[in-house]
Amino acid sequence: MAKPEAAPWLTASVISAAALVLPSGIATAATGAAPTADFTSHWVGFASIAIFVLALAMVIGEEAIHMRKSKPVMVVAGIIWALVAGAFVHAGDVHTAGDAVRHNLLEFTELFLFLLAAMTYINSMDERGVFDALRAWLVSRGFSFRAIFWITGAIAFVLSPIADNLTTALLMATVVMAVGVGQSRFVAVGCVNIVVAANAGGAFSPFGDITTLMVWQKGIIAFEEFFVLLIPSLVNWLVPAAIMTVALPAGRPDPLDETPRVLDGGWVMVGLFIVTIGLAVSAHNFLHLPPVIGMMTGLGVLKLYGYYLERRDHFFPAPSEDDLGQSGMMEGTAPDTRRAADRPPAFNVFKALQRAEWDTLMFFYGIVLCVGGLGTLGYLALGSQFMYGDLGPTTANILVGLLSALVDNIPVMFAVLSVLPEMDHGQWLLVTLTAGVGGSLLSIGSAAGVAVMGQARGVYTFFSHLKWTWAIALGYAAAIWTHFIVNAGAFQ
Repeated sequence: MAKPEAAPWLTASVISAAALVLPSGIATAATGAAPTADFTSHWVGFASIAIFVLALAMVIGEEAIHMRKSKPVMVVAGIIWALVAGAFVHAGDVHTAGDAVRHNLLEFTELFLFLLAAMTYINSMDERGVFDALRAWLVSRGFSFRAIFWITGAIAFVLSPIADNLTTALLMATVVMAVGVGQSRFVAVGCVNIVVAANAGGAFSPFGDITTLMVWQKGIIAFEEFFVLLIPSLVNWLVPAAIMTVALPAGRPDPLDETPRVLDGGWVMVGLFIVTIGLAVSAHNFLHLPPVIGMMTGLGVLKLYGYYLERRDHFFPAPSEDDLGQSGMMEGTAPDTRRAADRPPAFNVFKALQRAEWDTLMFFYGIVLCVGGLGTLGYLALGSQFMYGDLGPTTANILVGLLSALVDNIPVMFAVLSVLPEMDHGQWLLVTLTAGVGGSLLSIGSAAGVAVMGQARGVYTFFSHLKWTWAIALGYAAAIWTHFIVNAGAFQ
């Protein structure tokens, strides 16, 4: 289909505002080839962009309109693909749209199952009290506000590569809120610090963020190569953290007396999760299978262990309170102080599955399908030329991080991975870093920030985070500069 000369500058203007979000590809035909027709100047293309931008606006305003972010993108995904299919059918092509959407669904399914397995493990450990034990240890030690600020940030940085940045941010934010009662200034600054640290920690691990997971599953960066981003990621957190310490109140909070216990099987599940990560890495590195095979196998092992716990409780039930009292009196001793209620509740892995972040997973589905449809319409090639041809890879990759703060980093990274621009290894590491940490610039730029806003509602807000955006931007720039120095050998 011919395209008028005016179309490139018009679409480039749209892309410069919403940029790589528009041309995502996972988005071409199943072979990854360019679509057989170009609809970037067609009314179908313009309509698809308009409703996608509307959906993104509703996602950004999730807190204001009280609508879960998955709802608009799932509806818009269906509308976009109806428009895409209709356009291709009208052009006499009845295969491209179907092949492209199946390719999208395959990509989504791999990541969906991987994330579902990881979320189930995290929820299982949470149900067994593993994270409560960590939180209780922190709040009962009587640390100063400054010490809590640094400890929670450090734990967020270290834990997020394993437990993902969203779970880590929620856990550490709970600690800050527990010890900062009546100190809203401390809670606000502490939450900013946690969001930045969790996102930075997730940037140097395939398990720390969805974007790093996508890069790893695509086979662009090997598992062990992510760890060269450790120092740049650390700089990204330390620079704003050091600046924000000037706003911390003096003194220390009153220590809290909490003594939760890890329920039966909790530490075993931690070990099984580590083994599961090993299975995923081995499947990818040694067997050249998708990592999701290892994750789902590990999830099956967790289910078997849950079955063991269930049957053990069935065959060896906790004694009743009456039995315990009678046993003590028959033996001439004081009644046993144990109570049947002290027996931990039976573990049910399917309850852990139910507690998965289904809104996030369905949002992921909607985003993949939305940007996939836009890529099939032809915005993939156009965006590739604008970002990586005209601007160059370094500028484009830095902008990817900035765009992640405005939109979600998932569609932005999908766009880059679908375009697969010709870049050296250092540039691929750079875009992995910027997509991971760029969302920290705004509270709405990452899942961790949005979740903590909901948890610390009214204290940690968009504007309380925006107050420190300049400091976070300094850390962002310092991280990029550090990457060019520390990983100079990766650049050709």
